[in-house]
Amino acid sequence: MVNCGLVTPKNEPVPLKSIEVDLQVKGHVATVSSTLHYVNEEENPLEAVFVFPMPAEAALCHFSAKIADQEIVAKVQEKEKAREEYDDAIASGDQAFLLEESDESADVFRLSVGSLPPRQSAAVTFIYVTELSVQADHALRFCLPAVLNPRYSPPATTSGIASEVTSTPAGVPYTLSLTAHVTSPNPITKVESKCPLEPLTFLNADHTNAKLSLCAGHMFDRDVELFLYYQNPHQPTAIVEAGELTAQPGSLMGDPVVMLSLYPEFPEALMSSVSSCGEFLFVMDRSGSMQCPMHNGKDAQTRIESARDTLLLLLKSLPLGCYFNIYSFGSHYDSFFPKSVEYTQETMDQAVKRVKEMDANMGGTEILQPLQHIYSQQCIPNHPRQLFMFTDGEVWNNKDILALVRNNSDSHRHV
Repeated sequence: MVNCGLVTPKNEPVPLKSIEVDLQVKGHVATVSSTLHYVNEEENPLEAVFVFPMPAEAALCHFSAKIADQEIVAKVQEKEKAREEYDDAIASGDQAFLLEESDESADVFRLSVGSLPPRQSAAVTFIYVTELSVQADHALRFCLPAVLNPRYSPPATTSGIASEVTSTPAGVPYTLSLTAHVTSPNPITKVESKCPLEPLTFLNADHTNAKLSLCAGHMFDRDVELFLYYQNPHQPTAIVEAGELTAQPGSLMGDPVVMLSLYPEFPEALMSSVSSCGEFLFVMDRSGSMQCPMHNGKDAQTRIESARDTLLLLLKSLPLGCYFNIYSFGSHYDSFFPKSVEYTQETMDQAVKRVKEMDANMGGTEILQPLQHIYSQQCIPNHPRQLFMFTDGEVWNNKDILALVRNNSDSHRHV
């Protein structure tokens, strides 16, 4: 396991000086451009490696790295050919960069930066596109993670790129600057965040174009979350984007595209008629990493405490007449009941008592086995199954897990 970010062959971190993030939001989609500035303070050249995760719902669309006046922009190649060209360049003393996706986890990338001269700076830029999640109060949530979390790899597996990702140290020696431009067909009403923000500036009279930024000197010691609010959130919208001028006409990038956003609102009478139906399965991660604090701030809750509080809130909010069960997992898994039980005052009281006793004491993070067990259980007629997962996501085998979830998405709703 190596440190996160840029590191030397001796697993010593190359000092990260600053991070600059430019966020472009159009309706329900965000384009995130991040530039990380490093300096080689060693007396000799080094071959550095950068390991970083991407949001699971994101698509990486650009990568470049700049040393002094030389900039290298990544292009997609077959994996073995790309590695051969990289090795040849390094052997010749040239600068080269190699970006690889983990075989085990599609959201983890490894960047081999190559030869970084002594006392030289390096700027790494990557751009990705991601969909913003809709919250219960109709806000759109954007999250910029502050840490590169360690990923748990079950003992029977061979460690790969994903197992190399470790947490950012508690003392963050660099700062973050973030500027966001927000455009929407509907007027923007407000933007909220727990991080200090400069005042929201509207760039036109109808408030469909706005700009904001983090206050100067922000220490990147916790996730940066932005909550965007639009007027008439349930109104369908369309955004047209022109093709690239340099692209071949008639090609994917050369033609204009349109994005249609639909966020339907269902009548209250319809929703109330199904409110007492459903089977609710709660799956709680009780691995050792859940004992870590939520952030590096003072009096931070541990992850297991936060998850436990949320589970208690949801448990006490279930409608009478539904069915439920609670699973715990770590290196193994178990459940409160042999099978889902009807939600009554008695079964709720039993479950609440056991939830309050939950701790992060079940070892590793093996999500696959409890999911396989749940999917093998027959659904209860007329009670659609909903699956709620509480986890810090520190696993290596994301591809296997996501494939299993996709294969069962017709009969299960996942949250």
